[in-house]
Amino acid sequence: MSTGKVAMVTGGSRGIGAAIARRLAEDGLRVALTYADSPHRADEVAGQIECAGGQALALRADAADPDAVTAAVERTVAAYGGLDVLVSNAGVATVGALDELAPEQIDRMIDVNVRGVVHAVRAALPHLGDGGRIITIGSVNAERIPFAGGAAYGMTKAAIAGLVRGLARDLGPRGITVNNIQPGPTANDRMTEDGALAEAMLQWLALPRIGSPREIAALVSYLAGPEAAFITGASLTIDGGFTA
Repeated sequence: MSTGKVAMVTGGSRGIGAAIARRLAEDGLRVALTYADSPHRADEVAGQIECAGGQALALRADAADPDAVTAAVERTVAAYGGLDVLVSNAGVATVGALDELAPEQIDRMIDVNVRGVVHAVRAALPHLGDGGRIITIGSVNAERIPFAGGAAYGMTKAAIAGLVRGLARDLGPRGITVNNIQPGPTANDRMTEDGALAEAMLQWLALPRIGSPREIAALVSYLAGPEAAFITGASLTIDGGFTA
């Protein structure tokens, strides 16, 4: 059943982003999802949502391009009549020692993981009504990096945790909540649930498995809903005990 509300999910064509888009559609929201370079996958996710009775719109927009992000928000509002929930999920990760990474690799992480979130929030704010929701997808690596080569990536995700705290103060008078989800090792294109990389991660987890994108999406669903109206400025960790 439709709630009449609208959500936009950046980086919604695969992995955690796709799971979030599908879950919010299951919750009755009309969903726009952005992608940078995988139109077939974005269309597949949108098609799955529509086949299940929901409404979805796939929009090309590199998170690092403020004009593209603004255009995607405006197309979402034009198509659905408003915006209630922004999920800033798009992100990139390159592992390597700081003095070995190319400058453009570091810049790309900053452009997508930090500036991309800022661009998305700035574009969404004129359209979010009182009681709106902003949810960022950070990383547990903002809190803990037990392996070498994660400094630059961890920096970008720690920046988001700080941004969320400040935005919560700025937007609280409007009843807009701003929260950050920090997933631990979670299945994706590079790390399947039964693959070698997942096996290597088990040494740092309290639970004997990595996470599922559906579990991250469930937490997004809660934060986007009415029962989470008193949660704001929080970084909520969902990591199987990675930081325990």
